[in-house]
Amino acid sequence: MDPKVENWLNSARYDLAAGRDLLAAGRFVYTVFFAHLAVEKALKAKVQEATGRTPPRIHDLIVLLKRARLDPPPELRDFLGKLAGSSTATRYPTHLEEAVRAYPLEVAAEYLRQAEEAVEWIARQLRP
Repeated sequence: MDPKVENWLNSARYDLAAGRDLLAAGRFVYTVFFAHLAVEKALKAKVQEATGRTPPRIHDLIVLLKRARLDPPPELRDFLGKLAGSSTATRYPTHLEEAVRAYPLEVAAEYLRQAEEAVEWIARQLRP
């Protein structure tokens, strides 16, 4: 595997571990933030592989999905759309209290679980 691609993927997995730590610490807004970050980096691994170029410095999962030239199964595509919608709320919370209410333990844990599945699906799309 290309070292740059591998670095993106390793970074995505590292961020998933941070998400698990944040979940255990009760920092659920940031659990969702790190779930998004991990999927973003996994997609950037595929963009790097598909284009041979450094991925753009963007956070839009849908744009990255298109640039990665991936066609995920419908349930994963739906999750990526939902996760993409969480980016602004967790990255730049206008009202922290609202973000905290929007992402309680159960929601954050589910986002993280699905992000783990998404990262591994993307990883399987990479060339060895």
